[in-house]
Amino acid sequence: MIRTIALFSLLGLVACETLEGAGRDVQTAGQVITEEAQDAQAGN
Repeated sequence: MIRTIALFSLLGLVACETLEGAGRDVQTAGQVITEEAQDAQAGN
């Protein structure tokens, strides 16, 4: 039973790290798009 709990805890931690990394990737992509849009509006 303890092994099962430990396994699910580990899987939960891994999933959180994966989602956090994906969130950072999406945030970075959003920043790039915003900067490109601002450059396009400024005529650069």
